[in-house]
Amino acid sequence: MKEKGSPQRTSFSFLLYIVFFVGVIITATTSILLYLFMLEKTESDVVTAVVTTIYLVVLAFVLTLVSVIYRGVNAEKPVKKILEATDKMAKGDFDIRLKPRHSYGRYDEYDIISENLSRMAKELSKAEVLRSDFIANVSHEIKTPLAVIQNYAAELKDGGLDEDARRECCDILISASARLTSLVTNILKLNKLENQSIFPSKTKVDVAEQLRVCVLSFEDRIESKNLGLECDIEECSVVSDGGLLEIIWNNLLSNAVKFTDEGRIYVSLKDEGECAAVCVKDTGCGMDAETGSRIFDKFYQGDTSRAQEGNGLGLALVKRVIDILGGQISVDSKPGCGAVFTVRIKKE
Repeated sequence: MKEKGSPQRTSFSFLLYIVFFVGVIITATTSILLYLFMLEKTESDVVTAVVTTIYLVVLAFVLTLVSVIYRGVNAEKPVKKILEATDKMAKGDFDIRLKPRHSYGRYDEYDIISENLSRMAKELSKAEVLRSDFIANVSHEIKTPLAVIQNYAAELKDGGLDEDARRECCDILISASARLTSLVTNILKLNKLENQSIFPSKTKVDVAEQLRVCVLSFEDRIESKNLGLECDIEECSVVSDGGLLEIIWNNLLSNAVKFTDEGRIYVSLKDEGECAAVCVKDTGCGMDAETGSRIFDKFYQGDTSRAQEGNGLGLALVKRVIDILGGQISVDSKPGCGAVFTVRIKKE
């Protein structure tokens, strides 16, 4: 079964060539027959030539008129609609939908172009919405730490603060600066990944050792929240990009710590033959199905009460990295029951 919107040239187009060919044959044949008939009926070569010429002129006029009408209906009209649609798209209006003139299976080239333009306009419309949302979200995320930095810097400038208050202001300024730095860094990383400016540099990576180092880097944060930690890490190596893999593990562990207030975090690595399977499980707040379907969207934060702890780009980065590396990620979660993120990366 052919994919809709990409049919080959149909028998309808081929039929037009047959009609044109038959029309030429009929014109030539009837002209010859008329000429022979006139030779029998009159001895004047001039009369014969004049009558034959008039017949050819009338027939040519009729055929030209039919061609003009056909061209107007089947060529100029659809071309005009296509030009109007492309003009709207050039001006930023993507709310266009061109309907094919023929039923599927009888598409001509104009029908295919119309469907392609409609699909293009639909995708561009989605991209425009995402772009607008992205700009709005970036502006919001940047304004918050900048406002904090401005307010607390003003307090420090005014003076009159005791040592504890001054230290608290400095800590808040450092935290806001770190959040702003993290936001800009993640935006740049995501932009490079989405524009394929980053290409995997594949080498042999000891995933077990990489995970152990990553877990140790979160040890202080885990202990500060009095969380339990359980690891079941098998020895396993993959041929992949170590730097990109670190982005995955760091963001998954960061989310697990962020959304878990009590209980434990479980990290495992299993050698599944063709793949290395990494599982990061927590006993945190979990999420519903709607939130689960959007967690890989840029700037989406299902739990807004924790918005100050991140910028909603971590899982978007994870998903893009996994797509580039040709891996898979799955999420299993219910409200109040924590979340389980499972990543599978091909070993070679």
